[in-house]
Amino acid sequence: MNIVLWIVQALLALLFLFAGGTKLILSIEQMQEMGSPNQIVFPALFVRFIGVCEVLGALGLVLPGIFRVRPELTPLAATGLIIIMVGAIVTTLKSGDVAPALFPLVMLILLAFVAYGRTKLAPR
Repeated sequence: MNIVLWIVQALLALLFLFAGGTKLILSIEQMQEMGSPNQIVFPALFVRFIGVCEVLGALGLVLPGIFRVRPELTPLAATGLIIIMVGAIVTTLKSGDVAPALFPLVMLILLAFVAYGRTKLAPR
Protein backbone atom coordinates (compact mmCIF):
# COMPACT_ATOMS: atom_id res chain seq x y z
CA MET A 1 0.00 0.00 0.00
CA ASN A 2 2.91 2.31 0.73
CA ILE A 3 4.11 2.14 -2.89
CA VAL A 4 0.63 2.89 -4.25
CA LEU A 5 0.35 5.87 -1.93
CA TRP A 6 3.75 7.16 -3.03
CA ILE A 7 2.80 6.90 -6.70
CA VAL A 8 -0.49 8.74 -6.14
CA GLN A 9 1.25 11.38 -4.01
CA ALA A 10 3.94 11.96 -6.64
CA LEU A 11 1.41 12.29 -9.47
CA LEU A 12 -0.78 14.65 -7.44
CA ALA A 13 2.26 16.70 -6.43
CA LEU A 14 3.30 17.11 -10.08
CA LEU A 15 -0.23 18.07 -11.07
CA PHE A 16 -0.60 20.65 -8.31
CA LEU A 17 2.90 22.06 -8.88
CA PHE A 18 1.94 22.62 -12.51
CA ALA A 19 -1.52 24.02 -11.72
CA GLY A 20 -0.28 26.28 -8.93
CA GLY A 21 2.78 27.38 -10.88
CA THR A 22 0.57 28.30 -13.83
CA LYS A 23 -1.56 30.48 -11.57
CA LEU A 24 1.57 32.21 -10.30
CA ILE A 25 3.39 32.67 -13.61
CA LEU A 26 0.72 33.45 -16.21
CA SER A 27 -1.21 36.70 -16.32
CA ILE A 28 -4.89 36.62 -15.39
CA GLU A 29 -5.78 37.42 -19.01
CA GLN A 30 -3.77 34.45 -20.29
CA MET A 31 -5.50 32.13 -17.83
CA GLN A 32 -8.92 33.44 -18.86
CA GLU A 33 -8.11 32.74 -22.51
CA MET A 34 -7.21 29.14 -21.64
CA GLY A 35 -10.38 28.54 -19.62
CA SER A 36 -14.01 27.99 -20.47
CA PRO A 37 -15.92 30.98 -21.86
CA ASN A 38 -18.46 30.48 -19.06
CA GLN A 39 -15.95 30.40 -16.23
CA ILE A 40 -16.42 32.61 -13.20
CA VAL A 41 -13.78 35.35 -12.98
CA PHE A 42 -12.00 35.76 -9.65
CA PRO A 43 -9.85 38.67 -8.47
CA ALA A 44 -6.18 38.33 -9.40
CA LEU A 45 -5.05 38.26 -5.77
CA PHE A 46 -7.37 35.34 -5.01
CA VAL A 47 -6.09 33.40 -8.04
CA ARG A 48 -2.48 33.97 -6.91
CA PHE A 49 -3.42 32.88 -3.37
CA ILE A 50 -4.88 29.62 -4.70
CA GLY A 51 -1.71 29.14 -6.76
CA VAL A 52 0.47 29.51 -3.67
CA CYS A 53 -1.76 27.09 -1.74
CA GLU A 54 -1.54 24.54 -4.55
CA VAL A 55 2.25 24.75 -4.73
CA LEU A 56 2.60 24.48 -0.95
CA GLY A 57 0.11 21.61 -0.89
CA ALA A 58 2.07 19.80 -3.60
CA LEU A 59 5.26 20.15 -1.58
CA GLY A 60 3.42 18.99 1.53
CA LEU A 61 2.34 15.82 -0.24
CA VAL A 62 5.90 14.62 -0.84
CA LEU A 63 8.54 16.49 1.17
CA PRO A 64 7.61 15.19 4.65
CA GLY A 65 8.00 11.63 3.43
CA ILE A 66 11.16 12.26 1.46
CA PHE A 67 12.94 13.95 4.36
CA ARG A 68 11.17 11.88 7.05
CA VAL A 69 10.27 15.01 8.96
CA ARG A 70 6.77 15.66 10.30
CA PRO A 71 4.95 12.97 8.26
CA GLU A 72 1.66 14.12 9.77
CA LEU A 73 1.84 17.11 7.41
CA THR A 74 1.07 14.94 4.37
CA PRO A 75 -2.57 14.21 5.33
CA LEU A 76 -2.96 17.88 6.28
CA ALA A 77 -1.65 18.98 2.88
CA ALA A 78 -4.04 16.56 1.20
CA THR A 79 -6.93 17.93 3.26
CA GLY A 80 -6.07 21.50 2.31
CA LEU A 81 -6.02 20.54 -1.36
CA ILE A 82 -9.37 18.75 -0.90
CA ILE A 83 -10.84 22.07 0.24
CA ILE A 84 -9.51 23.73 -2.92
CA MET A 85 -10.98 20.92 -5.05
CA VAL A 86 -14.40 21.35 -3.42
CA GLY A 87 -14.22 25.02 -4.41
CA ALA A 88 -13.17 24.06 -7.94
CA ILE A 89 -16.10 21.65 -8.28
CA VAL A 90 -18.64 24.17 -6.98
CA THR A 91 -17.25 26.96 -9.17
CA THR A 92 -17.24 24.76 -12.27
CA LEU A 93 -20.81 23.59 -11.66
CA LYS A 94 -22.00 27.17 -11.02
CA SER A 95 -20.59 28.24 -14.38
CA GLY A 96 -22.81 25.66 -16.05
CA ASP A 97 -20.04 23.26 -17.05
CA VAL A 98 -20.76 19.79 -15.71
CA ALA A 99 -18.23 17.56 -17.49
CA PRO A 100 -15.16 19.64 -16.49
CA ALA A 101 -16.18 19.22 -12.83
CA LEU A 102 -15.24 15.54 -13.07
CA PHE A 103 -11.50 16.29 -13.10
CA PRO A 104 -11.44 18.08 -9.72
CA LEU A 105 -13.77 15.36 -8.39
CA VAL A 106 -11.25 12.67 -9.33
CA MET A 107 -8.47 14.75 -7.74
CA LEU A 108 -10.58 15.08 -4.58
CA ILE A 109 -11.04 11.30 -4.42
CA LEU A 110 -7.31 10.68 -4.88
CA LEU A 111 -6.47 13.30 -2.24
CA ALA A 112 -8.93 11.68 0.17
CA PHE A 113 -7.20 8.34 -0.49
CA VAL A 114 -3.83 9.91 0.36
CA ALA A 115 -5.18 11.61 3.50
CA TYR A 116 -6.79 8.39 4.72
CA GLY A 117 -3.91 6.21 3.60
CA ARG A 118 -1.26 8.29 5.33
CA THR A 119 -3.37 8.45 8.48
CA LYS A 120 -4.66 4.88 8.79
CA LEU A 121 -3.33 2.48 6.13
CA ALA A 122 0.37 3.25 5.84
CA PRO A 123 1.43 6.05 8.15
CA ARG A 124 5.15 6.65 8.06
